[in-house]
Amino acid sequence: MSDETYMKLALEYAPKGCGWVDPNPMVGAVVVKDGRVIGAGYHRKYGGAHAERNALASCTEPPQGATLYVTLEPCCHYGKTPPCTEAILESGIRRVAVGSVDPNPLVAGKGIRFLRRHGIEVTEGVLREECTALNEVFFHFIRTGTPYVVMKYAMTMDGKIATRAGRSKWIAGEAARRRVQEDRHRYAGVMVGVGTVLADDPLLTCRLPGGKNPVRILCDSRLRTPPEARVVRTAGEVPTILATCSPDEARARPYREAKCEVLTLPAKDGRVDLRALMAALGKKGIDSVLLEGGGTLNWSALTSGIVNKVQAYVAPKLFGGTGAKSPVEGDGVADPERAFRLAPPRVTRLVDDLLLESEVFPCSRES
Repeated sequence: MSDETYMKLALEYAPKGCGWVDPNPMVGAVVVKDGRVIGAGYHRKYGGAHAERNALASCTEPPQGATLYVTLEPCCHYGKTPPCTEAILESGIRRVAVGSVDPNPLVAGKGIRFLRRHGIEVTEGVLREECTALNEVFFHFIRTGTPYVVMKYAMTMDGKIATRAGRSKWIAGEAARRRVQEDRHRYAGVMVGVGTVLADDPLLTCRLPGGKNPVRILCDSRLRTPPEARVVRTAGEVPTILATCSPDEARARPYREAKCEVLTLPAKDGRVDLRALMAALGKKGIDSVLLEGGGTLNWSALTSGIVNKVQAYVAPKLFGGTGAKSPVEGDGVADPERAFRLAPPRVTRLVDDLLLESEVFPCSRES
């Protein structure tokens, strides 16, 4: 069997750590000896053993002379765990096939060079594109220090996210709603604006059995969130951040008493500076944010340049209505040439609905 075949198997293991390893990457590893898979593993949880060590520990026979397939370059530094390169060396592995190079400056090719210096054959770039795509969040976070932001919304085929009366439950079907819950488990934070809190009083938790709740981030420039809102009342159970540019400590006090963290940030055009917010979240180790806001927050996020990917759930329905809300509002662009450009979408069928996912290209824009 080929290197690509075994790396595909490693890629099947890696996502098993989804939602539990951030801000670390998802990594899978497979040990192959004489054409047989004798061990496999993945990075299970942040602070726990890495994929390589788990794969070696699972081997059904001694791994001396075997090949290790790993989706990301093995680490060569001491962090929460000892270097994986040392475990590989001690195991007697003869060859290592690597998917993508780790962009972390603590690694960044050093792991590969260490292995080669110690006589281990290394093959680089096996299914590089697939291995890199697996960790788009990690690669962005390690390079920028700010969260990877996914702007998500559900809309009808005429581009409405609510009826003219403001009702939006439910635009998309059950399969699409489950996918959203999977993403709440996957990404470290979920963010909405105060308008969404006032309109829907959402809980913003992950409703999957055994799932992980994201950190809830509320953009509330003037601290208008009702203290009785569900996100405030449950802040002692689920980490909750209120991002504001209001200096009024008396207004902030009820939220702090409810166990919310209140972040006072600079203002931009009278609202929370979203780039400053992303920098603050990055310092807290929040590597990714699922943006579930309305049209106003979505426009602000786009114009501030923080959005990395757009997820549009499209339902085969028509709402109509001149006053019915759309996914992106604000001023809008005046000229089609100044549109926010997106990469060709990846399309996923979710029973009756479609999920369109596109990366955001840097582009000229109106602010």
